[in-house]
Amino acid sequence: MNFIVIDDSKLDCFIAEKIIKNTGHCDECKVFQQATEGLEYIKNKTDKNETVVFVDIQMPVMNGFEFVEAFEGLADDVKEPYSIYMLSSSINENDIAKVKGYASVKHFLNKPLTNDTIAAVLEELNIT
Repeated sequence: MNFIVIDDSKLDCFIAEKIIKNTGHCDECKVFQQATEGLEYIKNKTDKNETVVFVDIQMPVMNGFEFVEAFEGLADDVKEPYSIYMLSSSINENDIAKVKGYASVKHFLNKPLTNDTIAAVLEELNIT
């Protein structure tokens, strides 16, 4: 299982990467502080390994919603191995409602990521 974390907070990226790597289910974990870099990585990735993407909603340059809109414009064969989870430290009802409108987003999750949150994501994806 591969993971991508896209968050402009260095601390949140550090925490997420440590928790993900400690699951025992992480083959690769890429971290990006700019959504544009994460999107370019996905566009250019050649392997089709199942990958979980955690993307923060509130970021400069390209926010999480803009990232998902660009992602949804990619070819189906590019999008197929990815499961996207959107993150936010605020529980904004408008953001939660907006997240539900994207076909490629599995769920809205609260930041920071925790062991329990990662375990729930892995369980949802039948990774044990």
